[in-house]
Amino acid sequence: MGSTAGPSRASAAEKLGLSKGNVVQEFGWDEDCDDELRFAIEDAIDSELIEDAVEAVDAVLQWFRDDDGDLTDVLVDALADLAPNGQIWLLTPKVGREGTVDPADISEAALTAGLSLTGGASVSADWTANKLVRPKGGRK
Repeated sequence: MGSTAGPSRASAAEKLGLSKGNVVQEFGWDEDCDDELRFAIEDAIDSELIEDAVEAVDAVLQWFRDDDGDLTDVLVDALADLAPNGQIWLLTPKVGREGTVDPADISEAALTAGLSLTGGASVSADWTANKLVRPKGGRK
């Protein structure tokens, strides 16, 4: 899997609503991840993606493939450093790509993890992003 197709790198990052000053934590990176998208996000936030947070993060970029384990556990772990109004962007391979995750599995895992699935975006040729947030009653 590889590069961002079509829209510019900046517009792919804009789809995720990330901007300068946001702190973004990344999990699940592997060689199949879209580095062009990662670079676009780093450009948009004017910082590098972090793995180990020392403060609450504004967003989590979670790469996930069907064989990466239990999605609910992954989402619960992603909540650990997330600010109350933060968002998790669950990046999964598009339909027809190796590692595709069934949308019903994403919905079920989000619900079990106490998250709301609030939208999605096509962010590259091979990856789609699903936005997950804490329910409004659970935010501060």
